[in-house]
Amino acid sequence: MTFTENAKDSLRSFLIGCGVVSIYVFCSVPSIGEIPSLEYFVISFLAYAIVINVAFLFLYQYGTTRFQVAWRGGMLGIFFGLGSLISCSPQPFCQFGWYLVTLSFFHWSEYFSTAVTNPRHTSLDSYLLNHSAAYQIAAVASWLEYLIEWYLLPGLKHYSFISITGLIMVVLGEALRKGAMFTAGTNFNHYVQHVKEEGHVLVTGGVYSYFRHPSYVGWFYWSIGTQLILCNPFCLAAYTIASWKFFKDRIDHEEITLLNFFGEQYLDYQKKVGTGLPFIKGYRIEI
Repeated sequence: MTFTENAKDSLRSFLIGCGVVSIYVFCSVPSIGEIPSLEYFVISFLAYAIVINVAFLFLYQYGTTRFQVAWRGGMLGIFFGLGSLISCSPQPFCQFGWYLVTLSFFHWSEYFSTAVTNPRHTSLDSYLLNHSAAYQIAAVASWLEYLIEWYLLPGLKHYSFISITGLIMVVLGEALRKGAMFTAGTNFNHYVQHVKEEGHVLVTGGVYSYFRHPSYVGWFYWSIGTQLILCNPFCLAAYTIASWKFFKDRIDHEEITLLNFFGEQYLDYQKKVGTGLPFIKGYRIEI
């Protein structure tokens, strides 16, 4: 495990962003358990965001990769800090805090884990912030559903046992995905590889001995868990269907390349270990 400059920059900036919490800790408003005013949220967020970005300009030259890494990490850290503070609020506002914490940590840790385990394939895209237009639309849709239902049907957001179940799913899904990344090391990539690189081996140990695609299993249940946290019934159904379809197509596509890379070795692995996702068997060669 190597801590490259990119990994250090990402970690450092994320922690600096989390320092937004200090605004509330060292100021008497709001007290724990109370919801700060919208004006206070906006002013503190903008002020802190400006301060840390000015600091990054002094540390790194604007436009460089290190600056781009740092400001993304810093902003995700700010959202993580704000989410932590909102999590201290009473129901149902704490749910959105949990959601912000899990969402910001997921995107930051995707970059950091890649920078640590597979630095050669690390890029700004490793944050997965621009994963796809569909992913961004789905995120906005979940926010809108939460706000609309909170305003029109507030009772729908008070099922704490559903939110807690979602939080558990998110934590376990996150742990499984990162476990897969660290187990695979340089063999893990955010993109399906069509050319076998030197040193690329088939990983079958650790979490891969339980699931052929543990990173997808973790992400699948993580995405469903986020909507359980928010008690979003419509997005829960939509996320489940869309995620299942995405990973089914992705696994079929990926397993074609893996069969080309590893042949009989992967065929034997397919026979012993399932994909880990419900009703998805993966690409099969008809004999």
